[in-house]
Amino acid sequence: MTTLRLSSEPRPLGKSGLSVSPLAWGMWRLSGDDVAATRGLIDAALGAGITLFDTADIYGCDTPAGFGSAEALFGRALAEDRALRDAMTIATKGGIRPGIPYSSATAYLEGALDDSLRRMGIDTVDLYQIHRRDFLTHPQEVARALDAMVAAGKVRAVGVSNHSVAEFEAVQAFLDRPIASTQPEFSPLRPDPLFDGTLDHAMRHDVAVLAWSPLGGGRLAGGDHPAARLLAEHGAAYGVDGPTAALSWIMTHPARIIPIVGSQNPARLAAAAGAVTVEWTRPQWYAVLEVGMGAKLP
Repeated sequence: MTTLRLSSEPRPLGKSGLSVSPLAWGMWRLSGDDVAATRGLIDAALGAGITLFDTADIYGCDTPAGFGSAEALFGRALAEDRALRDAMTIATKGGIRPGIPYSSATAYLEGALDDSLRRMGIDTVDLYQIHRRDFLTHPQEVARALDAMVAAGKVRAVGVSNHSVAEFEAVQAFLDRPIASTQPEFSPLRPDPLFDGTLDHAMRHDVAVLAWSPLGGGRLAGGDHPAARLLAEHGAAYGVDGPTAALSWIMTHPARIIPIVGSQNPARLAAAAGAVTVEWTRPQWYAVLEVGMGAKLP
C-alpha cells in the first residue's frame, strides 16, 4: 500500500518568490513581559527548523498589556539580537480592532501596518495579511492599499486570513500581484477547507495555505477525544506524540499546508519538528478524518 511521506525542505510561499519552512510558529498566545522567555521560544522554533513567524496586531488584546502587545514583545526580543531578523520570514495581520470590529479602509490599514512595523522594530513585513473580511470596504480599496504597501517597500507579499474563496477572488481581481497565502482554520476537528473549496482553490492557483488552530483549540493535544487517541496511537509508531502526529496529518494534504504551531512551550516547539518523520497510508489518514468529523465519508 502506498505510504504518503513528508519533506522538511522549504516550500514556496505561493508565487511571492519567498521560501518558508513547512511549519510556522504563531504568536496568538504570546503574552507577558519576559523577553528572555520569548527569546527562548524563538530559539526553540529556529532550532526546530521553523523560519515562518506569524503574528497579528490584535494578538494580546485579551491580556493586561492589550492590543499590539504580542508584536511589541516579539519586537523587544528581536531588538536584543538584530541577526535574528535575517533568519525569519515575518508575517503579521491587520484589520481587526475591538469595538469596530473590522476595518480594511485604506487609512486604517496604512496606520495598522506602520504601527506593526514600529512595535516589531522592523522596516519590512515579509507577509501582510488581511485578518478578516471588512464588509464595508470594497475589495478594490483593499487591493489598492495592499499594492501601495508593497510599492512603498513596507511589505514583500500579501495574503488573506479567514476569507472564503469568493472573498479571496474579489480582492485578487483588483490586485497587481498574486495573493501569496490564505489562512483558514483547519484540523481533523475543523475539516471545512477540504469541502468548501479553499484547498482546491489554493492548489489551482499556487497559493500557500497556513492552517491556524491545527490542534483543534488544544483538543488534539491530549484528552479523551477519539481523534486525539487515534493520533497518539499513530504517532507512537514513529516515536512522536499525538499533537505532532496531528501536524503531520495536516501536512500530508497535497496543498502542502503549513500548520501554525501556537505553543508557548520550547519543548513542544522542538517536538513539532518530528512531524515530517510521520508517514500515512490513505486508510490511516481517512480514518482520522472520519473520527474527527464524527461521521463516515460517503
